[in-house]
Amino acid sequence: MDKLERKDIIDKVTTLLKEIPSSMDIVKKGGDRDRRFRYLATHMVDKAIEKDALIVSENRQGIAILFKTSKKDNNIWKDLWSQLKLVANVTGVQNALDILKTQKYIKNQRPQEGEYLYCWFWGILKEYRGADTQVGKEMKDVFFRTAHDTGLELYAETRGRTNAIVYQRVGFDLFHEWDHPSGDTMYFLKYDPKKPRNKRP
Repeated sequence: MDKLERKDIIDKVTTLLKEIPSSMDIVKKGGDRDRRFRYLATHMVDKAIEKDALIVSENRQGIAILFKTSKKDNNIWKDLWSQLKLVANVTGVQNALDILKTQKYIKNQRPQEGEYLYCWFWGILKEYRGADTQVGKEMKDVFFRTAHDTGLELYAETRGRTNAIVYQRVGFDLFHEWDHPSGDTMYFLKYDPKKPRNKRP
């Protein structure tokens, strides 16, 4: 990926992060919030490139990050330096402490043994959303093909009820709901490629 492509993806992820409740919570309020959102987007995109986890739609208007991971990957010391830089540049200390508490609960809903797929981020630019654009379907098919190719379950969370309904419509199962400290409901979803009804796209 060249510098221009990377910059274009970071620009788009920065825009999308400003609509997502979880990232709105993460990014410290006041001051130069645009810079903080951009720092977070850069961190996410670079991590996705490093782990070969970046999915970009054909028209480049949909972006997702899909990790193959396991509980042992969630080692707090592994990424400590980048985490400290995130605290300094994005969250602030108080936010970071709150995030650690909620992340512990969220991670406990995912498999405690073995590998699984985790959709860390999925966003489509506003004007390309909706059934008639096909961007969502194209990306969903990539997720599900990856699940079928690897034989691994695919996990995702959202704090948007509409998003949760869309996830279920395309083949995810809702397996848990949680009253998030923000006052929102968090929906936990899973796609199991081994279920007979879940055919490979």
